[in-house]
Amino acid sequence: MEYFYEYKSAIGDITITSNETGITGVRFKRQSENEKPYDKIYKETSTIKETEKWLDIYFSGKNPEFIPSLNAVGTEFQKLVWKMLLEIPYGKTATYGEIARTIAEIKNVSRMSAQAIGGAVGKNPIAIIIPCHRVVGKNGNMTGYAYGIDKKIALLELERADMGKFFED
Repeated sequence: MEYFYEYKSAIGDITITSNETGITGVRFKRQSENEKPYDKIYKETSTIKETEKWLDIYFSGKNPEFIPSLNAVGTEFQKLVWKMLLEIPYGKTATYGEIARTIAEIKNVSRMSAQAIGGAVGKNPIAIIIPCHRVVGKNGNMTGYAYGIDKKIALLELERADMGKFFED
């Protein structure tokens, strides 16, 4: 059974989806997404409550000391990238290239494409908790975020990340 619940944050409404195994999605709602997911039941399950608690702590400006039960659906490669995202510390950032080099070492290959990493980051179904907002471009350039650069900046500011390097001339 699939469930969903709406969460109100200071920077936008968030839809949380889950099944019996864990959270399957955390995403900011876009203006065009006002309809409810008809294939899911609106219910605040225990897993969703755990995620709401995580989000409450996060949006209060603190680093939650736990990760809710996650069930992100993706390819083996995407899941490996998402696992690497979970290792980026709160308030810190990593570049696509840094993640590519780490995964190349793990997979024992000479090189990994930063663009391949970007593709997997862009498919992350569990925003904020799997912190794709902490990934930046080469030389620390602020790059795309599925929910808009304004939300990415707001999340990094909430974490008190060093934002000066993103706006230097």
